[in-house]
This record gives sequence, C-alpha cells and structure tokens, in this order.
Amino acid sequence: MLPAALRMRRSEEFARTIRSGARAGRTTLVVHCAVDTAHREPHIGFVVSKGVGGAVVRNQVRRRLRGAVLEHRDQVPAGTDVVVRALAPAASASYEDLSSDLRSALGSALRRARGGRAPAGPVGTP
Repeated sequence: MLPAALRMRRSEEFARTIRSGARAGRTTLVVHCAVDTAHREPHIGFVVSKGVGGAVVRNQVRRRLRGAVLEHRDQVPAGTDVVVRALAPAASASYEDLSSDLRSALGSALRRARGGRAPAGPVGTP
C-alpha cells in the first residue's frame, strides 16, 4: 500500500499534473511529472482506465504499478507530482516489464520537468 502522505487524492492535482507536467511514455504506461513546491513529499497517483481491461485486470495492474512505485519512490524528489497512466498493453505485461518501463519513463519525465537537467539520484539509469 502506498503511504497516505504520498497518495494523490484531489482531481485538481491529477488534472494539473497531466495538463502541465512533463510526459514520458513507454509500451505499457505513460508517466506525467510536475514540480510543485507547495508540498514536501512527492504525490503519486494512478490512472487505469477501462481500456486496460475489466475490474479484476485493472486492479491487478494498479497493484503491480503501486509495487513498482514503492520500489522507486526514494528516487522521486520532494515536491514532485507524478501520475502513472496505464496503457492497454499493461494488462498482459509482467511485473518486471512494468517496473522497467516505470523506471525508464520516470527518469525521462523528471528530466523534462526540470528543464533537461539530470535527475538527482539513480532514476533512469540502467
């Protein structure tokens, strides 16, 4: 479970991050990142639409994405809003594929959100 302090809950946060944040896509997901200094902790949200599959499949994908985010959460800097949007291929992807795509897309999106500067830490490194 993602700690409460890290969860993105408000629809305004989702909308702002998706509209104005930097975006990086991979085969199974798209990551949107926006730097927001209004809060200390990063805020992370998930979007898994019906296009991914039925309720059971969507929940399975969401659980896998949460686990992958927990693996990489220490690499997300404070004051960053992140929205992870699952694509249809995520339904048949393994956890390792989702985690790899997340790491790669997160690194790219963070670089773009910071104006091309390299992210602090090992995000996006092979």
